[in-house]
Amino acid sequence: MAHPVTPTVVTEDTITDVAAERWGTAHDPRTAELLTSLVRHLHAFARETQLTEAEWMAAVRWLTEVGQISDDKREEFILTSDVLGLSMLVVQQNHRFAEGATPATVLGPFHIEGSPELGYGADMSEGLPGTPLYVHGTVRSLDGSPIPGAVLDVWQADSDGAYESQLDVDEARLRGKYTAREDGTYCVRTIAPLGYAIPMDGPVGRLISQTEISHYRPAHVHFLLNVPGFEPLITHLFREGAQYLDSDVVFGVKRELVVTFTEREPGPTPDGGHSDVPWCEAAYDFVLQPA
Repeated sequence: MAHPVTPTVVTEDTITDVAAERWGTAHDPRTAELLTSLVRHLHAFARETQLTEAEWMAAVRWLTEVGQISDDKREEFILTSDVLGLSMLVVQQNHRFAEGATPATVLGPFHIEGSPELGYGADMSEGLPGTPLYVHGTVRSLDGSPIPGAVLDVWQADSDGAYESQLDVDEARLRGKYTAREDGTYCVRTIAPLGYAIPMDGPVGRLISQTEISHYRPAHVHFLLNVPGFEPLITHLFREGAQYLDSDVVFGVKRELVVTFTEREPGPTPDGGHSDVPWCEAAYDFVLQPA
């Protein structure tokens, strides 16, 4: 005769331990560690705030909307992580580079794979309005040696603060891949970026609008360098003196990444060419940490 199974009696005091024990059965040890910790922190949050059922349901609906508005061009979950400061925290924990190496920042929600390969000084902003900007320098290692052939994946917003992924366009726009020459030098031609607002037409924007948080990012250009033998680098260059440097909504500004955009009169340009209109110059050496 089978003995009746005694059900586990879960109370407000015991539910956290019971749930954590169950998730601790995950086959992968790291997964078990992550999930049991998540359970304990979520339960602690609910207890600390005395979370109501209405608030819990509002959060569930908000997360559902974040998923529904996301697609292959819009990453609302990444934006959520960014504005909560989680993205930068994870970046800093995972990229503790040596002093002198270019610091990392967030990838952001607007990077697109497969940007076109462009030559030294080629214009990734061709046909778009804005002040020409030449960003040039050397890609080198911590010991000062140049890194030939390093590929710089570059992207930015236009003069209206929009990225290609936010627009209905059929060709690459304000993005490209530049390859450093044998001496490690590179030259990017684009337009001077402007500060812009993050997308405010979704659940993240609606949440921010209930606070005094600035929803703007300071003027910047994105760079991604993934060079064999070196730690991958995702970073920005920010324009010195730009608005919102002290209130970047995604917490991405670092002092070492604030660069002077020197205004130049028409004349010779760093790529060996000539500009018929006033332009800006930003000189910056990317310093990579060996893997």
